[in-house]
Amino acid sequence: MTELFLSAFVTMFVVIDPLGCAPIYASLSHGANDLQRRSMAIRAVFIATAILLVFALWGKQLLGVLGIDLNSFRIAGGIMLFLIAMDMVFEKRTQRREDRAQKIVDTPEVEDVSVFPMAMPMIAGPGSIATVMLMMSRADGTMQRIVVLAAMAAVLLLMLISLLAAGPIMKLLGQKIEAVITRLLGVLLAALAAQFVIDGLKASF
Repeated sequence: MTELFLSAFVTMFVVIDPLGCAPIYASLSHGANDLQRRSMAIRAVFIATAILLVFALWGKQLLGVLGIDLNSFRIAGGIMLFLIAMDMVFEKRTQRREDRAQKIVDTPEVEDVSVFPMAMPMIAGPGSIATVMLMMSRADGTMQRIVVLAAMAAVLLLMLISLLAAGPIMKLLGQKIEAVITRLLGVLLAALAAQFVIDGLKASF
């Protein structure tokens, strides 16, 4: 159970990336007072949690309705995570997030950033949705599913803490340290993604 929790936690932490979202949120919420920042952070994490929970609990049934085999989803999800990992290693993911954030900042009529872009697609994006469904598909029995959900809850709690402390975190880490951490996590995610593909191919053939 401990191994499953750590595997699910590390995978979701790398994909959801609380530390990477913190500087984006800091720039998006620039100009808001402390109360507004807190309320937007809480709302963003709450909405993202609801989205991920829906796919975690009923994603398998959704695949069944669409006629998609679970092993096919494992392979496709693994490839998707591998592409995310490559973006992290070469810092393309960070650049895209910053570009998206700048577009929001340049649009003065958009004030509340909790739903878009924070809740979706930054927290509950395609990568995190696929990851949650993959981890739940690997869980065998109710107890293991609860462990995966606990790992997801832990990552989302860290996300909330990161958003609430976005300003101080940025001052503490700095851009260079954040870039190093992102690249290291990208390498780790690439290995986990490869394992998803291998598991899917083994089960299929």
